[in-house]
Amino acid sequence: MKRQEKQELISLMHDAFKAAQLVVVTRNKGMTVAELEALRQQVRQNESRYRVTKNRLTRLALKDTQCEDLAEWLVGATGVAYSDGPVGAAKAVVNFAKTNEKLEIVGGMLNGVKMTAAELKALATLPSLDELRAKILGVLQAPATKLACVVQAPAGQVARVVGAYSNKAA
Repeated sequence: MKRQEKQELISLMHDAFKAAQLVVVTRNKGMTVAELEALRQQVRQNESRYRVTKNRLTRLALKDTQCEDLAEWLVGATGVAYSDGPVGAAKAVVNFAKTNEKLEIVGGMLNGVKMTAAELKALATLPSLDELRAKILGVLQAPATKLACVVQAPAGQVARVVGAYSNKAA
């Protein structure tokens, strides 16, 4: 990789780290290219990105961002997943690590707060924002639905009584 290409990569990663809410550092212990591609695909499905670069380049990209403290974890064969949302990258990496022992979650950072691997795993179990919105909407709609049923019940009963008398008279 030429010097200019390295500078462009560092600049691209720096901007991504500045914009990211969540950054997850992983350690790859002998993963094949096919396994890395499967991980990248799973990460993309969660609207996140995954990069494997030289640790020196990643450290340079982390400078002057809220994630600068993650540089201490960049030892050995590492990769970095990041997302603009608070959960996407964690969900993808944790789910992949469950099925592949070669991927180790080292730690990460959420909005400038350093997180351990255990905290990231707990974060990954949280429902997505869309799921939470759907649950809240369901809770808000439930009373209205029950109220409509209660209001309709007497009218329905009257209609059934009238219907029964009309059938009896006929």
